[in-house]
Amino acid sequence: MEGLLEKLEKELKLRNYSGKTIKGYMNSVKHFLEFSEKSGRGLNEGVFEEYVLIKLRNQNPSSVARASFAIKFFFENIIHISLKLKQIKRNKTLPDILTIEEIRNLINSTLNIKHKLIIKLLYGCGLRVSEIVSLKKEDVNFNEGLIKIKLAKGRKDRFVKIPDSVKEEIESYCKLTEGEILFSSARGGKLTTATVQAILKNSSKKTGIRKRVYPHLLRHSFATHLLEQGTDLRVIQKLLGHSSIKTTQIYTQISQASIKNVKSPLDNL
Repeated sequence: MEGLLEKLEKELKLRNYSGKTIKGYMNSVKHFLEFSEKSGRGLNEGVFEEYVLIKLRNQNPSSVARASFAIKFFFENIIHISLKLKQIKRNKTLPDILTIEEIRNLINSTLNIKHKLIIKLLYGCGLRVSEIVSLKKEDVNFNEGLIKIKLAKGRKDRFVKIPDSVKEEIESYCKLTEGEILFSSARGGKLTTATVQAILKNSSKKTGIRKRVYPHLLRHSFATHLLEQGTDLRVIQKLLGHSSIKTTQIYTQISQASIKNVKSPLDNL
């Protein structure tokens, strides 16, 4: 098993996959190999299908689909066996977006300056949590009013606009703090994603928000609020760094503005 996993890791690195993707693929394939070893039936399509059926009993279909894709990659590129990947129907759930008022309360309830700025940029720029912990001071161009997001998901660079309301705060914060990382830990290194998640959890508790508040929810809220204020979907796609417009189109389903503006025929009676 170890030899196969080493080959897989080497292949993923040669393809220049991100560290997060490599970790996900390795974990998915490792769990499958352990299952296959216990079954004693070898590595074949039948074992793969049995594994998927067991996983679907107690796991989210989206998670199973991601794992299946990694296992298919392993079959085809490491042990050179063609594997048919059946499409797994995913649950079409929509995130429970925060309202403008909830965002405002979340920010106002956060007293720590660094924590408040993190929340403001997560929402104000639509950043992923992995992007905000990786930001360096040199990435922030105050003259142009832009932040460069380097090697984001898909290993692509993109630019986002610094919200006008927070530009001076960030500039002052940069002057008062040391080191090259914008939001560094107490030891001077990068914050962990778990730390950012804890910051949001603590702030949401203070406001009494009943929704589950997590970093990516602020990104969803950013996109939805932009759409509701009339921003073109193509612009939102560019700001979020989506490769396909189809990914961005989910926010047309999340937004309730069009539904709220409908006049019911009951009101005409």
